[in-house]
Amino acid sequence: MADIIRRFGWRHLRSAPTAHIRHHKRGRLVHDGRGLSFWYRSLSAALSEVPVDDRELAMAFHARTADFQDVTVQATVTYRISGPAEAADRLDFSVDPDTGSWRGAPLEQIATLLTETAQQHSLDVLARTPLAVALVDGVTSVRQRVADGLAAEPRLPDTGIEVVAVRVVAIRPEAEVERALRTPAREQIQQEADRATYERRAVAVERERAIAENELASQIELARREEQLVEQRGINTRREAEEKAAADGVRTEAEAARKVRLAHADAEAERETGAARAEARAAWLRVHGEADPSTLHAMAVTRLAENLPRIESIALSPDVLSGLLTRLGRPQGGAGS
Repeated sequence: MADIIRRFGWRHLRSAPTAHIRHHKRGRLVHDGRGLSFWYRSLSAALSEVPVDDRELAMAFHARTADFQDVTVQATVTYRISGPAEAADRLDFSVDPDTGSWRGAPLEQIATLLTETAQQHSLDVLARTPLAVALVDGVTSVRQRVADGLAAEPRLPDTGIEVVAVRVVAIRPEAEVERALRTPAREQIQQEADRATYERRAVAVERERAIAENELASQIELARREEQLVEQRGINTRREAEEKAAADGVRTEAEAARKVRLAHADAEAERETGAARAEARAAWLRVHGEADPSTLHAMAVTRLAENLPRIESIALSPDVLSGLLTRLGRPQGGAGS
């Protein structure tokens, strides 16, 4: 909407660059263009403001498919007024010279025109299309048909309206029908999920079986190796016992041989010692046999004295002393006789 200010009975209008202003004074076009700014008198001025920017028109309408199912079409049409002069001639874009607001509702008229035209072409397409096909391919076909229909509509160029783009957002059936249509897909998805679950369980069971077989094979192999170990241990123990017995036999034989040798050596030593003793005894006897009796007596006394305990004192009686003296004073010859 243009900005209008008052000054001393005059009005000043300033429009935006996206608004086309047409100023008529006494039936004559005085100003015509975008983004204008000028002074005027409200009593003699006729103003029109036509927006020339792109505008989005959202629309939603009901249609019926070939199998008599109601659907809702959601679409958006982008348009602009490329001929502001034609639009101002065909539609009421006049504004109040004092406030700058539209006297009528021209944009609503354009929206009604576009909506009804798009709805007419959409109904023509959907009326020949089954619901299932409309839900799958209906968006493309409806968009193409609406775009072609709006481009071929003669009233739009005459009104200065140019359609920039057409977008069909969605085609949706009624809630109950949509739930019914979703049921087979959901069931199929559930079946796929169940099949995947069963396959996963089967794979898990197969893996568990393989694991159990591997464990059993491992246990069998372990038992076999334990049997080999026990057998090898028995062989080693038997061999160790045989080796020990052989070693004990060798050691016993060596000990016996050593004892025999020791016994022979002891016997030989005893023989040698006995012979030596015999020879010594014979020599001793031979010497004693050749010695005088007095010498033998002296030796006997000496040996006896050596073997007697230590005597601190001795008491001799007169009889013993007289006898000893008598014997000591007796001559050797008499003793011999």
